[in-house]
This record gives sequence, C-alpha cells and structure tokens, in this order.
Amino acid sequence: MANLVAFAEEFALKTLTEQLSPGHLYHNYNHTQRVVKHVKELIEAEQLDLDAAEVLELAAWFHDLGYVEGAQDHEARSMEMAKSFLQAHQYPEGKIATICNCIAATKVGSTPETLLEKLLVDADFSHFASKNYEEISDLLREELSQVHQKTYTDQAWIEKNIDMFNQHHRFYSNHAIQQWQPIKSKNLLRLIKRLKKLQERQEADRFKEANQKRRKKKLETPERGIETMYRVSLRNHIDLSSIADTKANILLSVNAIIISLALSNLIPKLDNPRNAYLIYPTLIFVIFSVISMVLSVLATRPNVTSGEFTKQDVEARKVNLLFFGNFHKMKLEDFEWGMNQMMQDKDYLYSSLTKDLYFLGKVLDRKYRILRLTYTIFMIGIVVSVVAFAIAFKQAGN
Repeated sequence: MANLVAFAEEFALKTLTEQLSPGHLYHNYNHTQRVVKHVKELIEAEQLDLDAAEVLELAAWFHDLGYVEGAQDHEARSMEMAKSFLQAHQYPEGKIATICNCIAATKVGSTPETLLEKLLVDADFSHFASKNYEEISDLLREELSQVHQKTYTDQAWIEKNIDMFNQHHRFYSNHAIQQWQPIKSKNLLRLIKRLKKLQERQEADRFKEANQKRRKKKLETPERGIETMYRVSLRNHIDLSSIADTKANILLSVNAIIISLALSNLIPKLDNPRNAYLIYPTLIFVIFSVISMVLSVLATRPNVTSGEFTKQDVEARKVNLLFFGNFHKMKLEDFEWGMNQMMQDKDYLYSSLTKDLYFLGKVLDRKYRILRLTYTIFMIGIVVSVVAFAIAFKQAGN
C-alpha cells in the first residue's frame, strides 16, 4: 500500500507541476495535498481498514489531475488517468472501479452513496471549514479570472459563496459534521456579515453620489450662481462699511483724546504772558483736531429716507423693499404685500438686489472719500502743529 500510494503521490506531483497552467491558483498540487491531508484525518476518525484507506488515498491523489487538460469534465479525465496508472501497476479492477466512483462523486451536484465516496467529497470541500477560508476562496476567484475569464464583483462573489454554502454543499461523514460543520457555519456567518457591510457601504456610496449630483446640479444652475454673487458682494460691502465706521471711530477717539489733553494741559498755561508764544501752535493743533472729528462724524452719520412707499411704486418697480429706509414707516400688512409682489417677480427681486448693492456702493464711496480727506487733514494737522510748536519754541528761546 505505502509504495503504491507513494508512487501515486509522485505521479500527481509531476503531472500537476509540469502540465498544469500557471493560472490554476486553487486547483493545483497544494489543493491536492490539502485533500489528502483531510482524507487521512477522516480515515483515522472512521477507523477504516488498510484496503479502504489505500483506495481512498489513491482517489484523493488522482481526483483533480484532469485539470491539466481543462476544467470541463475534469472528473472523467481524472478517472481515465487513475485507471491507466493503476492498471499499469496491476491494481485490482474492483478497487479501480471504486476509486473512479469516488472521483466521480466529487463533481458538483453529485450525491455520494458509499462511505468512501462521502469521505472523499467531505475532504474535497474541507476548505469550507478552514480558518483561512477567505484566502483560499480568493485563490479560486483569481483562478476563474485568469483561466476562465470569469470575473466577479465583491458582492457577486460573496453571494456565490453563500449560495454554495447553503444550497450546494453539505458534509456527510460523522467526523465532518461534528468537527467541521461548526467552523463552516462561522465562515458562513462571516460571509453574511461581509455582504451586509458591503451592501450598506454601497447604499451609502449611492446616497453620497446622489447628493453630490444634486449639489453639482444646483451649483450649475444660473440662479444659484447669481444668488451666490449677490450674497458675497453684499457681505463684502457690509464688511467694508464696518471697516470704514471702525476707522472713523478710531479718528474720533484719537482727536477727542488730543483735544482733552490740550484743554487740560495747554490752554490753562496760555493765561501766563510768558506762554503767549504757544497760542498759535495750540490753536492750529486744536483746529485740525476739531476738523478731523467733524469729518469723522460726517463719515458715519446715517442718512434715512422717507420710509414710505405706495402700491404704485411697487407695481412700477420704483422702490427697493430690501432697504429699511424705504419701509420703516409702513404698516406691516402693506410691507408684506409689497414683499410678496417682489418675491413673485424674479426680475423685480434681482433688480432690488442690484439697487441695494449699488446704493451700498454709493454709501461706501462717500464714507471712504470723507475718511481719506479726514486722514489727510489729520496728517497735515499733526505735521503743521509740530512745525508750529518748533518755530514757537525757537522764537521764545531767542
């Protein structure tokens, strides 16, 4: 027995390594070795006699040799190769027939009848109960892609595996049912969980893609671009107005401090005839500060209009309802009516936004022109005052 099985192993190794195409990543010598290993485990568990063990091991070594000529009907070619090899070694015809029946039983969809057939089928599909099932399954998937040009998406492959687990496979021997079935069930559970996560991720991706398309479509519409333009422009104008008010307040504060210091420190000293030379420099200093304060106030002084409009003004689109100065004296119902009229007329709405933007620009132009003048006067005043004080001190020293 040992010699014949060893010869069969050597023959299987030589055949698979020399004749099998490189794309067979699953149905190769490693798979055959794994089947033989589990056959031996089943032989020990079932306590088979030597003759039965020999038949089963020989069937295991030959069961996939037909792959060297292609996957289609490889079981039939495996049986022919086994028969040819065994007959050459004067193996009994009865045992050869048993070996061929075992190999035939490994075909997907077949139902094993004898104990030996059931044991070989269990060993052939023992990877279903392997802790490395996912890696082994990936090898088979890649083999199908390289050799048979059959490609599967992740979801389709997982679904095919689950279908195989549930519909097309079962363990037959007591040992396989007791020892391997629990591990197979865990592998099935992992597949189901992977499929659920994949489906959830795909659903989330579809939802995200749909949202992106909606946002892209919304951004591409002219109305969206126009609204963004108005919003950004109005915000920029308001920010510039706030900056102008801040600058005016700074000038007011600085000049107020200057006048306060002048009133408290310089003016009282002018009563003394010896300080008469400070009169003109102080007067220049104070005058320029007062002018700067007046201009700062003018830059920030609000201008409120009448605050009323008529229905004729709205119908003629002559009033901008977005500016509070045009409606602050109106009744609520009249204002609501006017706003409804404007919102129903897109052209009127855009016209009002345009007017609002235009008049904000006009206000900014006035503010910044006054501010520029104020800073110029303040700068000149500081320089002239310093020069005046220098001349006054020099004359007083002479």
